[in-house]
Amino acid sequence: METSIFSNKDEKPDDFQLSGALGGIFTQWMEIRDYVLEVYPAAIEEWSFPGPKYGWSFRIKDKKRAIVYLLPRDGFFLTAFVFGEKATAEARKSEISQDIMQIIEMAKVYAEGRGFRIEVRNGNSANDIKKLIDIKLKY
Repeated sequence: METSIFSNKDEKPDDFQLSGALGGIFTQWMEIRDYVLEVYPAAIEEWSFPGPKYGWSFRIKDKKRAIVYLLPRDGFFLTAFVFGEKATAEARKSEISQDIMQIIEMAKVYAEGRGFRIEVRNGNSANDIKKLIDIKLKY
């Protein structure tokens, strides 16, 4: 798995650096970020640096848990979620694409839930990601 495009622990990324690293896909990053803040205004945004193996990542959370992770890569980014059983069952009933449903189904199940990542290289998955955000907020 590729690591973050931002690997310098002493330099937290800003929007200018992020835009440069992501290129045209930066608008999708902002669309997803803005959507979470629109539907859940109390959300907290934070960059974290878990270590050099992973580099900088961005998460949007409520007081107790992450809603979504946005993981910057070179020219694209990943969205990452952890879904419990209720959220997974809701996703199965939703109208998300078969490709994304397959990613969810193939995800390993841990005690805290099913963790999965979706590559964002264009605008095709934005609506599905918004649906997943809605499901995550519901459960």
